[in-house]
Amino acid sequence: MVASAQQRIYILANGKAIEAFSADRKDNIPVEARDHISMFHQWFFSLDPDEKVILSNLTKALYLADGSAKAQYDNLRESGYYASLISGNISQEITVDSIRLDMDQYPFFFTCYATQKLIRSSSLLYRSLVTQGYLRHISRSDHNPHGFLIERWSTLENKDLPDRKR
Repeated sequence: MVASAQQRIYILANGKAIEAFSADRKDNIPVEARDHISMFHQWFFSLDPDEKVILSNLTKALYLADGSAKAQYDNLRESGYYASLISGNISQEITVDSIRLDMDQYPFFFTCYATQKLIRSSSLLYRSLVTQGYLRHISRSDHNPHGFLIERWSTLENKDLPDRKR
């Protein structure tokens, strides 16, 4: 009974006690892996026309991935992509639609399906985005709380969908 009681945690939220249950990490790996992938894509692709916001978001994203993400960032920067977001006052948002994760192999292979929205003063541009990569375990840290690293990340599809007037 004592051992059972010690495995219970109560969280006080808005004046109500909510019971939380402890679990081994292996029980939560698929959930944490999908959240890691989602957070990486949020930081990498959700950008506003502000150099400091872009740098801050991309720095957070690059802690979650290996050199393959850094290479894509460098290519976009060198091609003037981020400068065009700033000069055109374009905001970019991403919605992760789904993540397919293969837990039967290690490192874990994933495919991420998402929709990008580019907001311009005169129109909205939507893009279909599909990326893939692998996840491997690393130590948890403040910069990487899930303890995963995205490796060999690549973009399979980034195609425009029909424009919409604002």
